[in-house]
Amino acid sequence: MRLPSVRRLAVLAAVAWAAAAPGGLAQAQVAPAAGESPAPVFRHGLSLMGQPKYPAGFPHFDYVNPAAPKGGLLRLAEDGTFDTFNFVVPRGTPAAGINLIYDTLMTAAYDEVSTEYGLIAEGASHPADFSSVTYRLRADAKWHDGTPITPDDVVFSFEALTKNNPNQRFYYSHVAKAEKTGERDVTFTFDQAGNRELPQIVGQLTILPKHWWTGTDAAGKPRDITQGSLEVPLGSGAYRIKSFVPSRSITYERVKDYWAKDLNVNVGKDNFDEIRYEYFRDDTVMLEAFKADTYDFRTESSAKNWATAYDFPARADGRVVLEMFENRASGIMQAFIPNLRRDKFKDPRVRRALNYALDFEGMNHTLFFGQYKRINSFFSGTELASSGLPQGRELEILKGVKDLVPPQVFTTAYTNPESGTEDLRRNNLREASRLLKDAGYEIKNRKLVDAKGEAFTLELLISSPAMERVAVFYKPALERLGITVTIRLVDSSQYINRVRARDFDMIVSGWGQSLSPGNEQREFWGTEAADREGSRNLAGIRDKAVDILIEKVIYATDRADLVAATHALDRVLLWNEYVVPAWTLNYTRTARWDRFAHPPTLPTFSFAFPDIWWFDPAKAAKVNAVGPASGTNSGTSK
Repeated sequence: MRLPSVRRLAVLAAVAWAAAAPGGLAQAQVAPAAGESPAPVFRHGLSLMGQPKYPAGFPHFDYVNPAAPKGGLLRLAEDGTFDTFNFVVPRGTPAAGINLIYDTLMTAAYDEVSTEYGLIAEGASHPADFSSVTYRLRADAKWHDGTPITPDDVVFSFEALTKNNPNQRFYYSHVAKAEKTGERDVTFTFDQAGNRELPQIVGQLTILPKHWWTGTDAAGKPRDITQGSLEVPLGSGAYRIKSFVPSRSITYERVKDYWAKDLNVNVGKDNFDEIRYEYFRDDTVMLEAFKADTYDFRTESSAKNWATAYDFPARADGRVVLEMFENRASGIMQAFIPNLRRDKFKDPRVRRALNYALDFEGMNHTLFFGQYKRINSFFSGTELASSGLPQGRELEILKGVKDLVPPQVFTTAYTNPESGTEDLRRNNLREASRLLKDAGYEIKNRKLVDAKGEAFTLELLISSPAMERVAVFYKPALERLGITVTIRLVDSSQYINRVRARDFDMIVSGWGQSLSPGNEQREFWGTEAADREGSRNLAGIRDKAVDILIEKVIYATDRADLVAATHALDRVLLWNEYVVPAWTLNYTRTARWDRFAHPPTLPTFSFAFPDIWWFDPAKAAKVNAVGPASGTNSGTSK
């Protein structure tokens, strides 16, 4: 399932959705006449758990403060730049926060897993075999110009996204058609039955205004959705664009007459009057700007910064708060990813050798202040991570692909090499050398060469100075194996373009995982995605067994079957050595100027910033009273 801001857990329900059930959308039922089809049952929410937690007509989510005050300015920061407000086409870099101006058919709950409730749609209906879904739009849903949101907008959005964006086309590839089927109804017909996620995947569709995109701009020129643009677009969401400086900053303002502001799924949300994003070219400068009170909140990805960079007066006197939030639904694989499209990485022995060369324990001690643990699963931190030897249903699934997977899948639990001592490090390099020799490489003139005499070179492509420290640490071990290593640090735009074009030897990246894995696994590891520009199959995996196991995950019949199928997929991905697993921390590290408040109990699966937080004038006054910095946030726009 696509990952929203919160990663989620799901128990796949049995096929009983078409029956009326407690918690369904209240609706009068009339027995059909002879020969008539039964009237569709529209539900206010959909869940892979079976029934949503919240009944029809619920007042608000449990985790919000329904009386949260509205007001204040939230200042955030982004690295890089932006050059478009049109997120439909994959070219260009859309402005941060552009999703704030749009609504979707459904919206997620942060205290449930794989559950969505109606936003633009007041209800959804689908047959028992999940072969289609019909969404009924709210009569009062409207764009910021007052025009109603219609089924034509939904159909237009679906067609525009799937026609012009390869990733969206792939994501919605099993939607055969979208069509208006009633005054406020739009039906999506699927090309297959039994795929339980598809109704909810369609519910995540961002809806665009057809009348605006097919109209003309202020100069009378027809708009073109296939091109990037900095014309301020029309939206329907809780915010609109107030102002911007191209490539440097963008400010959103809360829409006071937002059509859905009193909707139960929005009560207690969207509390800031303004949200501003400032852009920085360098993370070091961005960090110093935070310490100078130029912006309010940051997530800290660097262990070094977390350990050493926040020793400054505002932290000491409590004006800046450092807080770690547990990722209770975390699932992740972060890794050094070799490009399997290049011949030198096709042999799994070569890829395993690269793993033996990685001294994680040394890195963790020297660079990371002991904060991390090594990743040993593509679903690290969840019950979906494989361990031990396959048993029961997992073993049964794996036997179906026995001739297509490495034999170790059945005989050996996967582990990463350990390098906590000098002896272990030397032994690891010996084993790496042996594997490279078995793969047909040898040392000539202190260089690793293949049978043709061509040197083994490796360019490690990165876009972050913080990752450069890691690459420099990794480089000497690779060079001791005879590999010629180049570390290429490029700006974010170059990095994105090169990764999209698959123009790299190795990158450091990762995949966030839902606790309800499904259709997105095709995007991550599926053969169809391997050579599609911009896909999330960064490694270029083409593996028949993996494709089969992905389908087992998607069509799992219940939670136990899903867990077993995911364990099997995980185990096969690991034993093919497709990546060199990196490390993780099961927490999100955050730093903020203490001007904000949140409900006493945050939702189970997210700390939900800034969605359900609010500006606290009393806190802000205390912070601002101590020697205001040049960028001090008073809560009002400047």
